[in-house]
Amino acid sequence: MIKIYFVRHAEPVHSWKEDRTRPLSKEGETDSKAVTGFFSKIPINAFISSPYKRSVDTIKESAEQFGMPITTDERLRERQQGAGYKNYDMIRKRWADFNYCEDGGETLNSVQKRNIEALHEILLRNDEMNIVIGTHGTALSTILNYYDSSFNIDSFFRIIDFMPYILRIDFEGVSFISKEEMLIIEKPYNP
Repeated sequence: MIKIYFVRHAEPVHSWKEDRTRPLSKEGETDSKAVTGFFSKIPINAFISSPYKRSVDTIKESAEQFGMPITTDERLRERQQGAGYKNYDMIRKRWADFNYCEDGGETLNSVQKRNIEALHEILLRNDEMNIVIGTHGTALSTILNYYDSSFNIDSFFRIIDFMPYILRIDFEGVSFISKEEMLIIEKPYNP
């Protein structure tokens, strides 16, 4: 069995314009220590992350405590944002139609496809391991939807304020076995 610990990043600086380099807020930096504390009691075999700064920085101290590098995978990045991405109506439109996106944005179908492709490669390369994956709210939600079609817009809105958020999913090969929420810190998300 492979245990994947998905870590949705801690609270970022929401006003930061460039998505890839958006840092953690001061509270996010503090909250990422809860992630480090959580992983201090679990043997971890690898750390993998979206290349976005907030995801890497949320698990950085955890990787350091194990003396391990963080391998980044571009396919694990967050959804490419376009014009009008930060409003609830647009979010609802995307969830109603996984092939819809705003001008310059990326569809949820595309996000799901590349994230599942990366995840399947990770699962097929490893066996009987505990792996941490630094991720994002939308990226993680499309993964959850892939394995459970009942994970929908309401499910997404439920976790939108969880920063950081640790969810463990157990796999046999690439087959989903079970999931369990491990750590939730609520921070208001303001699109």
